[in-house]
Amino acid sequence: MPVFQRLALASILGVVTLPSLGQQATPPSGVELPRVTVTADAYTESHGGYLVSGDFRTDPRMPGVVFPATALVEGDVLSIEPQYLNGNDYVVLQECASDDCSTSRIVRVWSSVEGHPIGGRNDRRILIPHENKYWIWAKRLPEISHPDCDTCATHFTSFVRLGPPMTITPNGEEVRYHRSELEAAASADPLPVTKQEHEGSTFVITFAGGSTVRIRRMHAAAP
Repeated sequence: MPVFQRLALASILGVVTLPSLGQQATPPSGVELPRVTVTADAYTESHGGYLVSGDFRTDPRMPGVVFPATALVEGDVLSIEPQYLNGNDYVVLQECASDDCSTSRIVRVWSSVEGHPIGGRNDRRILIPHENKYWIWAKRLPEISHPDCDTCATHFTSFVRLGPPMTITPNGEEVRYHRSELEAAASADPLPVTKQEHEGSTFVITFAGGSTVRIRRMHAAAP
């Protein structure tokens, strides 16, 4: 396992205790996310019946990994809103898929193609189906520019869903024409976070190169 993957795994496992796979429910299909409109001025506050939090952080040992300060639990709504993405940058939401997190699952991928995330119908909100370790990171992949491929998309749109943490492996027609570039990208480190700040209850991160993402966590407040 490359050094950056080992460091990332240590960061992820050091946050909260991972539930056993037997406790993880299968994500429900066809779930409609609740309609939530939140305006939050504080770091964490209750608004409209929801607790809204921007309590996310990075680890100095691995500044490209962004994770919630406490584990996401069933019923949380995670809002990940790319404010600006460079043309070849991909923002990834992953979760542990094994007890030791040596296998992870890609939950959602965002590219600069606005409104077309990979892995879900909603462009920015994810309903969390079970408690688990989730983290957010970004990777720069090769530009798709092959004149002989009439059916290639402008961006990678399909990925292997299971694999080691901090890896993103495209599949599909585009891969055939970019194998050497993808091999080089696979050995490159994730994009580091160069700026982070809280705007009210929203955590705003900027990756190297300028890609910027706004993150919030929402959960129905206790009655």
